[in-house]
Amino acid sequence: MLLLLSEFLAQYYTGFTVFRYITLRGILGVLTALMLSLVFGPYLIRQLKLKQIGQAVRNDGPQSHLSKSGTPTMGGGLILLSIAVATLLWADLSNRYIWITLFVLVVFGAVGWVDDWRKVVEKNPRGLPARWKYFWQSIGGLGAAVLLFMTAQSPVETQLIVPFFKGVVLEMGIFFIVFTYFVIVGSSNAVNLTDGLDGLAIMPTVLVAGALAVFAYLSGHVQFANYLHIPYVAGSGELIIICGAIVGAGLGFLWFNTYPAQVFMGDVGALSLGAVLGVMAVIVRQELVLVIMGGIFVLETVSVILQVASYKLTGRRIFRMAPIHHHFELKGWPEPRVIVRFWIISVVLVLIGLASLKIR
Repeated sequence: MLLLLSEFLAQYYTGFTVFRYITLRGILGVLTALMLSLVFGPYLIRQLKLKQIGQAVRNDGPQSHLSKSGTPTMGGGLILLSIAVATLLWADLSNRYIWITLFVLVVFGAVGWVDDWRKVVEKNPRGLPARWKYFWQSIGGLGAAVLLFMTAQSPVETQLIVPFFKGVVLEMGIFFIVFTYFVIVGSSNAVNLTDGLDGLAIMPTVLVAGALAVFAYLSGHVQFANYLHIPYVAGSGELIIICGAIVGAGLGFLWFNTYPAQVFMGDVGALSLGAVLGVMAVIVRQELVLVIMGGIFVLETVSVILQVASYKLTGRRIFRMAPIHHHFELKGWPEPRVIVRFWIISVVLVLIGLASLKIR
């Protein structure tokens, strides 16, 4: 929106041409989303408290969590709003990737919002039934996958790139749709499973989004893409704006979500943020790198799968409680220690993912 305005004003003053630079608009996206989160965060928390929209805590979990009962939740709505506003203000709205990503943000955010609403407002412990949750997630994931496949402008946009190996490319064809669906829905649920401690999910999300901004910039720049032997995806550089907005909104939310949390993001935030990370990784053709950088999300998901499978097959549990962050809590780790150590691991994994740009 403001890009169009700056282009119009550039006719009268050439200084406005500076807003054509993606990097500047990415920075402005960070600052805009950060400001919105910080300014409206206190108001949102007050309103959630007034409406008694508070978190319900399981009795069979760590005893330290019982004190969190009633803490305002559904704060992820602020994250989504900040991301959407910053993106609409600073992104090139003629770019198809912007609208596909916003589509995913809205659909998965709506699914999470309904689930949260049923749990905390209607006091329905089941929330949105699992079959309906996955149905609407599937609609969002398949919709984005089909859009990306149908609008692909070059073969590279539907190929699978293997990191750390130059020239290892797999043609997926129509299987691209299925693969993309699993990446988006899987990433969505992985972030949601990680969102169990104060700030645990949002910081890795910020780190991965920041790294994806680097990939988006390089993939959208033909010279850099050729030099680094990564896919050149025309227009993908514009995703820097959304990545920046996620970073800004995430840091702003962390201001209130850090231990002890004043507000939780809820499914409305976790499901949508995970899905957006997935779709952006697909666009820049770095799905496998996302698995590396989002290793904490993968670990949390695998711990749940192993726990369920082990209990059903043998009647025994592998972990004291899943997801795995609860396992460490029950071993005696204080919550802040679990959170910070998982953050440190995320930093290392993101750096490994970024190293794939040169190690080939």
